[in-house]
Amino acid sequence: MTDAQLTRIADDPRYRQLIRARGRFGWLLSGIMLAAYFGFVLLVAFDKPFLAQPIAAGDVTSLGILIGFALILLAILLTGLYVARANRDYDAALVALVADHTP
Repeated sequence: MTDAQLTRIADDPRYRQLIRARGRFGWLLSGIMLAAYFGFVLLVAFDKPFLAQPIAAGDVTSLGILIGFALILLAILLTGLYVARANRDYDAALVALVADHTP
């Protein structure tokens, strides 16, 4: 691909919209993960007794372990959501843009 083709793609309003949409979605998912993570950190800092509660009577696994594991699962889920949307929407839009600007 030549510099001229890349410039035409970069100047296309559809490309700019694609970049904005991808950025907004990425920041949204990042915000969700950061809020969940810092919420957990704040629980660790200010409510250790809550996190120390056992899940069931006589159980050695605490609520903190369960919430920490849920944070890991949330990160995996958010990554999967981003990849699915990128594959479905962003990649298809980019392929269409390149096809429109390639002879």
